[in-house]
Amino acid sequence: MFAEHTDRYLRAVDTALPGFVTKLYIAGSAALGAWQPAHSDIDLVIGTARPATTDDLTALRAVHAGLAGRPHLDGVYLDPATFAARPDDRRVVPFVVNGEFHADRPCGELNPVLWTILRQHGIAVRGPAVADLGITVDPAALRRYNLENLRDYWRPLARRARQETGDLGGAEPVPGEAVSWLVLGPARLHHTLAHGTVVAKADAGAYLGRLFPAWTALQDRAVRWRGGGGETFTVDDLRAAADAVEAVVDDAWTRWGDPDRAARTGQPTAG
Repeated sequence: MFAEHTDRYLRAVDTALPGFVTKLYIAGSAALGAWQPAHSDIDLVIGTARPATTDDLTALRAVHAGLAGRPHLDGVYLDPATFAARPDDRRVVPFVVNGEFHADRPCGELNPVLWTILRQHGIAVRGPAVADLGITVDPAALRRYNLENLRDYWRPLARRARQETGDLGGAEPVPGEAVSWLVLGPARLHHTLAHGTVVAKADAGAYLGRLFPAWTALQDRAVRWRGGGGETFTVDDLRAAADAVEAVVDDAWTRWGDPDRAARTGQPTAG
């Protein structure tokens, strides 16, 4: 399903930089068994033989430019020392997001969720088996990252969605991607906080419906839309999705935002 895309990438990078890519692992929705050709990118963790030189970066930029189009092959490039360190601090490394290559800015993909997905679900294309990598994830770091992401990214996004549609009628159509993103994204983070595992968006939708039954119908529609169903959405749906975000964020911070309470009640590990 997605092997043709990773094979194409490896042929291109091996031609441009022989021996440079020594490890290649699939993470993200492809690893979770939820890859949707119409919506999903292919997320990669790439190990290299050496730190990238200026010439290496130029060659990598050309490789990814030659792979333009959907699905995007997104990922992070990690030299041997950096790969072994398993960084989750969003440091500056070469990376690709939405098909665009960057080498001079912090990499937001370097976070505890990436390593959790790789540890629990990663697929080895080149290099040792995932089980032989010895990946560990600090549960406290995973919890902190998810809580802060809910507060600092998802809540402002929901409020912006309300602001930008404030003058529109409730029946006005909106893109399905906007509603699906708001409905399913925060639910995945809440699930990870609760269970220490990362699930696909469809499973996150079912989880949201169990946790907050008021949004069951909306999450069902969001999941069907991602699966290619003929769902359409309105401004009212987008506002309901924003309300769902607020509820998920508030609930997560109530449950897990107090470190003392977390210590008393016990928290899931990232395994």
